[in-house]
Amino acid sequence: MGFKENLRSELDYQDMIVKELSEKTGINKRSLDNYLTGHNSIPSADIAVTIAKALGVSVEYLVTGQETHSNGATSPKERKLLSLFEILDERDQQTVLTMVESMAERYANDGRKEKSSVQAG
Repeated sequence: MGFKENLRSELDYQDMIVKELSEKTGINKRSLDNYLTGHNSIPSADIAVTIAKALGVSVEYLVTGQETHSNGATSPKERKLLSLFEILDERDQQTVLTMVESMAERYANDGRKEKSSVQAG
């Protein structure tokens, strides 16, 4: 897929309309519509970076539909989680972190119990 398809897919995934992206980026709606319809299929690098940052994805992802896994959250689920997390205020972010750490610790402990019972059995 090309830029316009990947941009459309990401907008759909994030349940975002072009007007919202325009407001987040400062790029006028008509220009964004052109990128989505193919009249001007690939924006300049600086515009692509602005769009990618607003969507929480890399320019590489928008251009190729693929992303290298060496630089942070890359799956759609991870991107959505990060995007939602960034909306929260500091107190709520800390609450979420505490909850996730507690859940991860519980799963780690449950995993150790399962392994030791399998080895004992």
